[in-house]
Amino acid sequence: MTDRRDRDWRLIREESRSGPMQMALDEVAAETAANGGPRTVRVYRWEPSTLSLGYRQDSGTIDWGYCDREDISVTRRPTGGGGIYHDTFADISYSIVAPNAELPGDLLTCYERLCTPILDALDRMGVDAGFADQEYEPIYEPACYLRGIHPAHDILTHEKKISGNAQYRQRDAVVQHGSVSYAFALDHHLAVFQDHDISAEQFRDRVTTVREQAAIDRDASVAHLEAALREWTDATEGTWTQSERDRATKIAEKKYANDEWNHRQINPI
Repeated sequence: MTDRRDRDWRLIREESRSGPMQMALDEVAAETAANGGPRTVRVYRWEPSTLSLGYRQDSGTIDWGYCDREDISVTRRPTGGGGIYHDTFADISYSIVAPNAELPGDLLTCYERLCTPILDALDRMGVDAGFADQEYEPIYEPACYLRGIHPAHDILTHEKKISGNAQYRQRDAVVQHGSVSYAFALDHHLAVFQDHDISAEQFRDRVTTVREQAAIDRDASVAHLEAALREWTDATEGTWTQSERDRATKIAEKKYANDEWNHRQINPI
């Protein structure tokens, strides 16, 4: 991907959409890139707040009743790991999508390459962050931010996790998406899980946020992330085509908003 700036990239600025639509749009972006269309970098917001489950996560780890009572949507990601509570305010998410042939074949090298603008954005926000320099033991496996920390894709500041990132291949394209923790939403971060015994103090010992580390508001943080993605790719500001939106709506309804997809019982994580 050394020639990425010579490719056709579009930046889609932060949009608020449901969890199922956000995951479907990642798939659509992959189809577009694989079929010769523009590569995509984007920032997005989960509306309503959403719990995204890892692809192989046992749905029995989730307190579905709590999510229903608190109007928290639940969808299952196509990437692995544990569940992530994406608060509408406290979470900032992004995706980078490009043809498989234009990216390093080695997974660790690919993570290092695609996280470059994320680390740049955190630096612009005033957060001194980098990849974990060692593995950390898990605290609570069902929650992504409390699982074991891995140097390949977990970003830390002062030995606390501030960003998690994951990749998958879809139709000859790579999708990397990730979450930047802007602020705490501790009650929901923990209560979405069934029968957990994790305290707020334990969570804060492992996780930190942009707002905790730097005096910067959310809008400015989003602007820095968008700028870092745009400059790294030399992207032109763009949007989804009508056909892409229509396609994403169908995928969301068939898969990511479907109870069979989200509630299925599979091998526990």
